[in-house]
Amino acid sequence: MWKRLSSLANPLCRSTIPSHICPAPQRLKSVAKLQTQCPASPSWNLFGAFSNGHRAYSTQMAMKPPGTLLALNDLRDNKGARQKKKRKGRGIGSGKGKTAGRGHKGQKARGTMKFGFEGGQTPLRRRLPKRGFKNPFSLTFQPVGLGKIAWLINAGKIDSSELITMKTLKDTGAIGKQIKDGVRLMGRGAEKIQWPIHLEVSRVTTRAKAAVEAAGGSVRRVYYNKLGFKALLKPEWFEKKGRLLPKAARPPPKQRDKVDSIGRLPAPTKPIPFLPEEQNAAYTTDAPSNYPMADAGVGNPKQCFYHGYDVIRS
Repeated sequence: MWKRLSSLANPLCRSTIPSHICPAPQRLKSVAKLQTQCPASPSWNLFGAFSNGHRAYSTQMAMKPPGTLLALNDLRDNKGARQKKKRKGRGIGSGKGKTAGRGHKGQKARGTMKFGFEGGQTPLRRRLPKRGFKNPFSLTFQPVGLGKIAWLINAGKIDSSELITMKTLKDTGAIGKQIKDGVRLMGRGAEKIQWPIHLEVSRVTTRAKAAVEAAGGSVRRVYYNKLGFKALLKPEWFEKKGRLLPKAARPPPKQRDKVDSIGRLPAPTKPIPFLPEEQNAAYTTDAPSNYPMADAGVGNPKQCFYHGYDVIRS
């Protein structure tokens, strides 16, 4: 009863009753009335503590009324949180001596069996039917929106006059560090693209491609394998190991119609035009090393694609 009275007296002593409901004289009368109901002990007051300034050591913290302060010396583990280690083979008095709970004879007493063994009957993993499958040809692309690229350009982190590659997107924080199979360009925030930009990504949506081309830019779908992505994103790793950058790999047959060209290594800084007249103009103005197709000659686009060069699409 005393603890209940102290919990009722705490809000009164802290003056939690509004003044427009209970005036100050009436509140003082209520406090005085509660003081008369408290036990006649000189060390007890309405705050639930001792008047000499020392806290009582509580061994029943869970039974304290709500609102009581918690001290460091009142911290305890929950019941059953700490259990003693089970000691086997330490005499019959412990209950786990001699056979240590294994019983007499048998396979379970002598050793262990493989996981899932059920004594000879058909195990559960074989009784249940198969469901679903894992597609070995599935691809996972990291999405990036045009709105985020526009924000990075306005912030000065991306130079719109240069080619925006997947390495540029990774270095500026537009995408995460774990690029599994490439980057997919999405059309989110397409209305923010008001100037021409040139990008090289793994996949692109129809809306994103239309928005970039409407602003005068271009989007090229390029293919990199696992080693090619490592050479594109971390070329310093090969330099540290004293290795040369690998050659760009050709896409598998199932992805040839989904990409425009093979990725270039190291990361390029200039885009490759799509139209044949732009390609020929680029050959006359730029060095042949920038466009390896100029050395081989513009012939069959399919043949040039297999040799690691660009595919011309009219």
